Amino acid sequence: MAVAAAEGSAPRRSLLTRVRTSGRLGRWSLRTTALLYLGLMVVLPLAAIVAKGFSNGMSALSSALSSFGAWEAIRLTLVASALCAVINGVMGTLLAYVLVRIPFRGRGALATLVDLPFAVPTLVAGVMLVALYGPTTPLGRWLADHGIHIVFAQLGVLLALLFVTLPLVVRTVQPVLLELDPAEEEAARVLGAGRWTTFRRVMLPALRPAIVAGAMLAFARALGEFGAVVIISGNIPGRTLTAPVYIFSLVSQFRYPEAAAVSTLLFAMAFVLVLITERLVAPKKDAELQ
Repeated sequence: MAVAAAEGSAPRRSLLTRVRTSGRLGRWSLRTTALLYLGLMVVLPLAAIVAKGFSNGMSALSSALSSFGAWEAIRLTLVASALCAVINGVMGTLLAYVLVRIPFRGRGALATLVDLPFAVPTLVAGVMLVALYGPTTPLGRWLADHGIHIVFAQLGVLLALLFVTLPLVVRTVQPVLLELDPAEEEAARVLGAGRWTTFRRVMLPALRPAIVAGAMLAFARALGEFGAVVIISGNIPGRTLTAPVYIFSLVSQFRYPEAAAVSTLLFAMAFVLVLITERLVAPKKDAELQ
């Protein structure tokens, strides 16, 4: 019987060995495929643009930044992106709160509208803004009569960035709001706290990482926005020209090393912001996995 048991266990061990080997090979093949795809789609193009822009050291970047309107374009991009992140950080959080905590008829339609900037091509977004605020439109003429210029002005650049980045904040804050227990808010109100005090003392500490992460993503997205901005800004050097549009102008002049160098600079800024966002979100993800 012992011999029979030993003979029966040998095939089982062999089968288990084959299953484990097959599992390891499957994991390795999936991992290799994913990393290969990531390398081909992301890492390789990034390496190519860095090599193109800095093959001769800093000369290409220095030449690009010495051109007329280059520093102004980068400054406008940074300032407009920062304002966009702050404004949408506040208004996106407010919109997420309304969608999650305040029931009303048409909330589903509003949630769909929030995602509209994701679906609409950014060039179309620029055309929509011109159609709304253009100098020949009623609203555009009324604003111009009151000294407010949007089309071919820096305010138009900001509005375009606000439009394309709003969903990033809303969809970052909304899942955190859904996870918060409404009982804590109700307890605070029972104890006499107002709605603002309840939000500031109970909800804001839990929402702060998500708000900052959404604002950082909006900032990083705004740094590279081209389609909506190129339509509404007029691309006036020193006034409304932004860094992405300036890169396009360098490419149009066949100044590829300079364009690659400035692109690498913008990528580095966006990459740092994404890293900061991951650091903010990572503690929550780790807590959920434990």
